[in-house]
Amino acid sequence: MSKYEKALKRLSECPKDYRYSEAAALLVMLGYKESNKGKSSGSRVAFYRESDKSIILLHKPHPGSEMLPAAVRHLYKFLKEGGDLDE
Repeated sequence: MSKYEKALKRLSECPKDYRYSEAAALLVMLGYKESNKGKSSGSRVAFYRESDKSIILLHKPHPGSEMLPAAVRHLYKFLKEGGDLDE
């Protein structure tokens, strides 16, 4: 199983300990680029993919690094609806 396949499998399980760094790495594997929209963006981070103009906003957790379960489900749903997940 490749690193990419492992990352997709882990996201599909919607674990409670899913980290922002895992989400960012997966999105980069899928062709997204991270943009924090400057100093005033706060903890909202945009990921943009040029090929299809797709954008997703994620909340970068602080002070910890674990994403909220609802944010993990949102990411999973976004990727599934966008055709990035083969399930």
